[in-house]
Amino acid sequence: MFDRVLSIKVSSFRNYMFAIIGILVVLGAIIGGYLMEKGNLLVLLQPAELVIIGGAAIGTLLIANPLTTVIRLLKGMIGILKGSRYTKAFYLDQLKMLNEVFTYARKHGMQKLEGDIEDPEKSPLFGKFPAFAKDHHALYFFCDTMRMSIAGSVGPFEMDQLMELDIEVHHHEANEPAAALNTVADALPGLGIVAAVLGVVVTMGALGGPPEEIGHKVAAALVGTFLGILLCYGIFGPMAAYMAKLNDAEHQYYNFLRVALLASFRGSAPILCIEFARRAIPNLVRPSFKDMEKNCKGGGASSQAA
Repeated sequence: MFDRVLSIKVSSFRNYMFAIIGILVVLGAIIGGYLMEKGNLLVLLQPAELVIIGGAAIGTLLIANPLTTVIRLLKGMIGILKGSRYTKAFYLDQLKMLNEVFTYARKHGMQKLEGDIEDPEKSPLFGKFPAFAKDHHALYFFCDTMRMSIAGSVGPFEMDQLMELDIEVHHHEANEPAAALNTVADALPGLGIVAAVLGVVVTMGALGGPPEEIGHKVAAALVGTFLGILLCYGIFGPMAAYMAKLNDAEHQYYNFLRVALLASFRGSAPILCIEFARRAIPNLVRPSFKDMEKNCKGGGASSQAA
């Protein structure tokens, strides 16, 4: 048990460090190359250019998106540092949860699950799996679907369509923050040019002055273009791409739940249901059948305690 929890913590730490290392590599390579060319770092410190570019970028974000999307975008950017939670250990925990639910329903009948499904946040059955119980949308996706099965008036084909619709709507909503960040990233080079043009305007007003002053103002104007391009292609563009990948991983997780539920609705045995679900897991994080069988029969506490 301790080894499994430690493995999860180490994996999360690696994901966190991987994102930080990527940002440091980008900045280190650029600054290092600049210093190799005998560049002066103080020239790159242009607060006015940052105010123009950063302020305009924030403004475009607020103009183009509702507040809820902006809040989810900020949370998504923090989530990038945490990395993907959809690891092999996570899926093993979910397979164990599915096995317990389907086995319980098989032994006691679907009607016995009604209390857990009607109030899943207080359910002792789901409470054994904190990672699942804390995921509000996944929890209610699962329980709402099971509720329709208990009603007994909907066939497997209609249930599959219903789940696909729910997954598609959720995936579209989840992609909105990544799309918003990508739009801001695309705007940054243009905003850098705006800052550079304003710098040129200031420089034109200083013509006739000391050459050192004019050179400083030209350098400041070019820094605006540099910052816009760097922030787009070196920071925010890759962050938007990674957020999209995290959303795709979440989409695969919901498909994993859909496959398991559909197999259950067709009357398959619990072991077959979770085997269907295991086959729906991406290869890179898919547990082996032996790992799944050992985990489901182990009877230990949930590995996703946090």
